[in-house]
Amino acid sequence: MSKQLHKNFTDGQVKSLLKSYLDKKIKLNYILQILRIKRSRFFELLTKYRNDSDNFSIQYERKTINRKINPDIEKNILKELKIEKDLIKAKEVPIKWYNYSYIKDLLEQKYSQKVSLPTIIDRAKRNNFYFLRPKGKAHDKEVITNYPGELIQHDSSHHRFAPYAASKWYLITSLDDYSRLILYASLVERETTWEHILALEAVLLKYGFPLAYYVDSHSIFRFVQDRDSFWRNHYKLTDEADPQWKQILDDCRVKVTYALSPQAKGKIERPYRWLQDRLVRTCYRENIRDIKEAQLILNYLVQRYNYRIVHSTTGEIPYIRFQRALREKRSLFREFRIMSPFLSTKDIFCLRVDRMADAYHKVSINNLELKVSGAPLHQRIQLRIVPNKESGLSEVRFWHKDEFLGSQKVKNSDLNLVQF
Repeated sequence: MSKQLHKNFTDGQVKSLLKSYLDKKIKLNYILQILRIKRSRFFELLTKYRNDSDNFSIQYERKTINRKINPDIEKNILKELKIEKDLIKAKEVPIKWYNYSYIKDLLEQKYSQKVSLPTIIDRAKRNNFYFLRPKGKAHDKEVITNYPGELIQHDSSHHRFAPYAASKWYLITSLDDYSRLILYASLVERETTWEHILALEAVLLKYGFPLAYYVDSHSIFRFVQDRDSFWRNHYKLTDEADPQWKQILDDCRVKVTYALSPQAKGKIERPYRWLQDRLVRTCYRENIRDIKEAQLILNYLVQRYNYRIVHSTTGEIPYIRFQRALREKRSLFREFRIMSPFLSTKDIFCLRVDRMADAYHKVSINNLELKVSGAPLHQRIQLRIVPNKESGLSEVRFWHKDEFLGSQKVKNSDLNLVQF
């Protein structure tokens, strides 16, 4: 309270009490109660009053200029705000608003300058780098799961993540609903079934089998007869209704549930927005044009999100929340294992197609004939195909019921896997 003495009493009131004390009209303990100060503070005021009673004052005298920051910091704030403004004006870029928290982090990381968020916002308002964001529709922020692995949110987003790049890219992400830990994040030039299968493989091999995956109704995840009839007839490998991606989860005994609206995907949309926003801003500042360089930035952001950022809904850092649940043995992840009759992960994470063996023990796919030794005549043979982009070759593994018949290496171009 002593620091606020000048706000509660006038100079004359305090001088009157000090004079009364010196004249022995009021005892010290009463004055301390009235002024709500300690003895040390009282005797400081008394000494000051005795030395110069005419000019005595309790008014606060500021010794430094208020709200003044280092000129270099001020310069860097305005510099980064100008870049933000240019980015907002750029076409086909998913950035429409200023992100002052990003600038705060950038000043600390890039310039080793610590500045408060209110200071940055104040400079933005003073220099025409500020406008209010419209309020969006509220999402349900409640954590509906109780265990890691109970529900994995999986989705993709298509944007110009690097404004200087020649084209848009896709961001594929998987997220644990309970901890909000990002389990997978990858930038790809084309969204294909195979890219989503690679995402499944990465998550399941590292963390195990979850209870369920949660996705939208994209044709990669879900076949809808009326909507997907043309796609199914012309582009799908399998003759069955379930898409390739879902068949893998069926083999792994993992349930798939579907969101019926974008609002229902709100949980993964928030981490997406955090990643997208900072990815675009950083790629813009670093003049990134190559997807591999952008992936390095994405990896850094995922690391920061998982290990350093306190999530607004859970109130915890995702990794810490995830690991604590594992230590307490509260997890629905099951240990990954290759289930019989499969021999390799290649038999699980693959593209599938059924073909009939002819009288010469051959099967045909996209006008390419493959000899399958030991294939029973006129029986259905399942081809499990594992493409490799770098080598340009695919491994085709042949199965009849539960019997492995061997494998062959085939050029990707011969299999015509461009749609995958």
